[in-house]
Amino acid sequence: MRSKNYQLQFITHYNHRFNYVDSARIALEGGCRWVQLRMKHAEDSVLEDCALEVQAMCREYSATFIIDDNVALAKRIGADGVHLGKGDMPICEARKILGDEYIIGGTVNSFDDILHAMEYSAPDYFGCGPYRYTSTKQNLAPILGINGYKEIIHQMRARGIDTPLVAIGGIGREDIPHILECGVHGIALSGSVLNADDPVCEMQRIVKMLDR
Repeated sequence: MRSKNYQLQFITHYNHRFNYVDSARIALEGGCRWVQLRMKHAEDSVLEDCALEVQAMCREYSATFIIDDNVALAKRIGADGVHLGKGDMPICEARKILGDEYIIGGTVNSFDDILHAMEYSAPDYFGCGPYRYTSTKQNLAPILGINGYKEIIHQMRARGIDTPLVAIGGIGREDIPHILECGVHGIALSGSVLNADDPVCEMQRIVKMLDR
């Protein structure tokens, strides 16, 4: 099992220059050590082929490899974990299938979502967003912004909830210091890295920023 360091996560995506696998390679070459393979609506065979390829790269870099949504695939190939959206398999069911050795993340948009997710089985971390509008996700939930994260962190602390919260959704390098000041545990990135003029260099800058 890889490290549960939630500080910097990369969510795979694509554009006119790079495909899903390319995007994972870019993140890893840039120093990111957490990759979530997210390929909505991909055929099962295509998803599994890409998952095996990305998983091999992650192992080469000693990086954590997470699969979006697909619990069965994560278990079959021995991924490090799975990330579940609000409409996906309940976290408690995924935990029964995967056991405690797998990382399970859950998507939330509000403090009520956090309370609901923790009713039966708490995830290892929450992916919370969106920070701002993002074209990488359909059916976008209400945008949180800085004040939204501050309020959610305040409510979590008041209830003694210490599950790591990872901010996601339209985040760029210039946003990271302000978001971290809210008290979140980490940042998840996708398009802002992949669409940069030099994506590997952009990821390197972000890694250096977080190391400081």
